[in-house]
Amino acid sequence: MTGSLDALFAAVVAFVGGHFLLGWPSVRAALIEQIGTNRFRGLFSLAAGVAMVWMVLAYGDAPYVTVWEPPHWTRWIPNVVMPLAAILLVCGYNPFSPTAMMAEEDFDDPHLVRGILTVTRHPVMMAIGLWALAHLTVRGDAASIMLFGGMAVLAFGGMLKIDAKKRAEFGAKWAPFELTTSVLPFRAIIEGRTKLDWPGIGWRRLGGGLLLWAVLHGAHPYIAGVSAIPS
Repeated sequence: MTGSLDALFAAVVAFVGGHFLLGWPSVRAALIEQIGTNRFRGLFSLAAGVAMVWMVLAYGDAPYVTVWEPPHWTRWIPNVVMPLAAILLVCGYNPFSPTAMMAEEDFDDPHLVRGILTVTRHPVMMAIGLWALAHLTVRGDAASIMLFGGMAVLAFGGMLKIDAKKRAEFGAKWAPFELTTSVLPFRAIIEGRTKLDWPGIGWRRLGGGLLLWAVLHGAHPYIAGVSAIPS
């Protein structure tokens, strides 16, 4: 189950593909009809958790096979990108977004677009996507390309899939939310479709995101085996 690139590939497919499969409207509806919403959520969480543990273990045991040698300057990319990713991750859970996994939709709420949602309507998925892309630039081995590439597919493909699903399910109710937000961070603000809700984000959440980044940055040698500081 681990110790080879084939095992890692299978684990990544199970984790990423499992999210898309169980989230597919027809599959999701059929399972909910058979076992109910709460049991489906439990099944989804269990399957994702098992696949994630397998993927992490398989990545740790995978052989190192060089595909390309990233230039040294690319090591600055995660240092620039990860503070934003950490802020998006922390802020993404408050306010609770209607685009989050298994969220309860309330598109009639006139104050729905607030806080970090004025920056991007997919803050958590965007954080994962930025983390994956940033690390793809500095890791040129096959195992890392599989892991971070798979996570990038999950994040960016997931955002497109969620938007399409909400658009199909809620139609006109979804449209105002989509029109006043953006997937790409700050795009809706730059285009004048919304305004940055700084009070809704606040110093506390910003500080929490930067604290998370600082902890992960300092613990990077123990987590990944290499320092995050370019030498």
